[in-house]
Amino acid sequence: MMQKDQKNKKLKKIPLIPLRDLVVFPSTLVPFIIGRNSSIEALEKASSDEKMLFLSTQLDASLNNPQPKDVYTFGVIAKIIRVVRIDEKNLKVIVEGKKRARIIEYTQSYPYYEVLAKEIKQTKAGDDKSMNESLKRVLSLFEDYLKLTKHSNFESIIPALRENTPERISDIISSHLHINVDEKQNLLETINPLERIRRLNFVIESEILKIHSKMRKDGKSSPKKKKPFPGSGQKIFTTSMNKKKDRKANEIEELKKKIQKAKMPKAAEQKAMEEIERLEVMPPMSAEATVSRNYLEWITSLPWNKKSREKRDIKKAEKILDEDHYGLEKVKERILEYLSLRQLVKNPKGVILGLVGPPGVGKSSLGQSIARATGRKFVRLSLGGVRDEAEIRGHRRTYIGAYPGRMIQMIKKAGTKNPVFLLDEVDKMSVDFRGDPSSALMEVLDPEQNSTFLDHYIDTEFDLSQVMFIVTANVLKTIPAPLIDRMEMIRIPGYTEEEKLQIGKKFLLPKQLKSHGLKKSNIKISDKTLKKLIGDYTREAGVRNLERELTSICRKVVKKVVTKGKGYQEYIPPKKLEKYLGIPRYRRSGIDKKDEIGVAIGMAWTEFGGELLTFEVTKVHGKGNFTYTGQLGEIMQESAQAAFSYVKGKIYELNIAKNLHKKFDIHIHVPEASTPKEGPSAGITLATSIISLLTNIPVTKKVAMSGELTLKGKVLPVGGIKEKLLAAHREGIKEAVLPLDNMCDLKDIPKKIKQAMKIHFVETMDEVLKIALTKEFSFDKEGKNKLPIKADINEENKNKESQDSSVTH
Repeated sequence: MMQKDQKNKKLKKIPLIPLRDLVVFPSTLVPFIIGRNSSIEALEKASSDEKMLFLSTQLDASLNNPQPKDVYTFGVIAKIIRVVRIDEKNLKVIVEGKKRARIIEYTQSYPYYEVLAKEIKQTKAGDDKSMNESLKRVLSLFEDYLKLTKHSNFESIIPALRENTPERISDIISSHLHINVDEKQNLLETINPLERIRRLNFVIESEILKIHSKMRKDGKSSPKKKKPFPGSGQKIFTTSMNKKKDRKANEIEELKKKIQKAKMPKAAEQKAMEEIERLEVMPPMSAEATVSRNYLEWITSLPWNKKSREKRDIKKAEKILDEDHYGLEKVKERILEYLSLRQLVKNPKGVILGLVGPPGVGKSSLGQSIARATGRKFVRLSLGGVRDEAEIRGHRRTYIGAYPGRMIQMIKKAGTKNPVFLLDEVDKMSVDFRGDPSSALMEVLDPEQNSTFLDHYIDTEFDLSQVMFIVTANVLKTIPAPLIDRMEMIRIPGYTEEEKLQIGKKFLLPKQLKSHGLKKSNIKISDKTLKKLIGDYTREAGVRNLERELTSICRKVVKKVVTKGKGYQEYIPPKKLEKYLGIPRYRRSGIDKKDEIGVAIGMAWTEFGGELLTFEVTKVHGKGNFTYTGQLGEIMQESAQAAFSYVKGKIYELNIAKNLHKKFDIHIHVPEASTPKEGPSAGITLATSIISLLTNIPVTKKVAMSGELTLKGKVLPVGGIKEKLLAAHREGIKEAVLPLDNMCDLKDIPKKIKQAMKIHFVETMDEVLKIALTKEFSFDKEGKNKLPIKADINEENKNKESQDSSVTH
């Protein structure tokens, strides 16, 4: 039974397509055209199953309806790669030969042939030495043969052959020989690889001799007059040959017209004309001809000399930008500056803007607004997850299925050479063994180089200097520094609550009303309701979640309008929000509670905007160990060590017990432990928490702080000031402590926040303590604290009255 099952596995029921004047070999990609109803039926059947066909050659190519006796029994099992409809009657099919096979019997003859085919096992090659010698001889002869016939893909075929097995090499060479069908069929039916290679030796030598003798007779050194389909055994009618020639001549003429119409540069035009010359001497149905046609289609369809006519009216452009986006003044100003420059300079260099900010602030949609304001076409390329350099620069034509890179594809899609080109999520690119796409982008985004951008597939220079590139990212740390250097970076911070309110009223709500088929009269949402929605149901730098919540409200109102009539009106006060959206998702954190010892509030920056972090420090009896939890990053751990060392250096000044570090363990914890935390800006917050613990003085919850701390007590500047202050204001913080060197960042802070918050700028840790601790320190001339503060837990309440009397509140 087992033996029968194994035999049945080798036998396959498979649709058959008889071929005219074509022999398909294993390990080769072959295109051909079918038009007979039976062949189309067989193709459809194969496409619906495993996409496998049995391909065998007709004995007589002139027969339109061949019988089983008119088809060779030996053929190839092939896989369908691609099917393209040419016209109403004909289909172009590309297949890949898989295995040799023999027809055992015909199981069906209508509406198409179906056969029971048996796969042919490859026999062993025999002696390795004789195989290697024969293989070297064949490769050398085949190289001479390709040179004599001026094969277009000569440079790609030979290297590819050397990397393959002897079996594949013999099949690939056989498919590229212009010999008669009978001889090719003999090669296909030769199962032993060594015998097949020896046979190839003889065949190629014979063909080379024929070519040389023909050259001598013609008195020419070029075999250009060679027929595209040679072979004395083929029965080809004169009329059909003339039709094929006429069809090919028409195709060449059309391609030449396209080249002239494209108005491409001289170098590109010369490249295209050379490709046409190669196409003229190729067999129309060969794989090389298909590759050549695809290349010419690409190169002639590019917008070499087409431009969008720009709008240069600055007032109209400003109006369009304001209609689409609220705020974003820096970006709008930069675009208007460029339009102003266009009125004075004819061909200025293209703009390369880098927009960096948290998700949902309008970076991607800004590209479409810029295109609308400038009158240019708009294309978008998402770079998230791209890890192959060929995605940018394209594949060389030597590879099967090669195409241009995404840059050229998008330029073709735009149809002009000066579109607004959005490169989205550039910080999400990665690197692997296929290359570094960010390195390829350096040429694209360099104004000095992109006028001569070279795509590997097009293989000629294309001018990208007039493209307006807009690059978006959430963070800069994952983008290589040389790539950042090529862009004009503009930071887009998160929105304030007031800005979100205006965006919700003027942009998001009208947009959702329109998309849900509602009128303004159907739904009314007050400003108080929107503020509650922003504060209790969203916590983000952008407005994506705000839009989702408005969408959810609109869906519920739509249901009521449908059931109660189009005139239905719904007023949503703040109290009704829970009915539509459920209980509030976010609540104010514990910043409004009473002041605590060893607990301080720090301001942090993330790729999603600003956040507030609570730093907790406690001491337990131990041996002076120092631990930290809360998934702190390496840099933050170093900041904690530096803060602790600073405090130990100030033991005498702060009147802390000398042997404290030997009796107690210090433990630092930052809640929300599932979220990683990193950066040096928590230095002063950590030091404040530790000093508060050791001096038993609470830290005020009205103050949030950010700054890097040195061992000498100096406060160094940090980044993300606007985002941090936005987060603090959102959480109701009244005061903020920042490094003095960050005072220049105040110009980017909205006036409303500056009026609502008191911002302290400090240079030293002593200044931080005076602001953050609820009891003010008073240092004498020698730098010692006048307050008799004790660190021992058992003596916390001693001398309380004397301490209270000396503290100024």
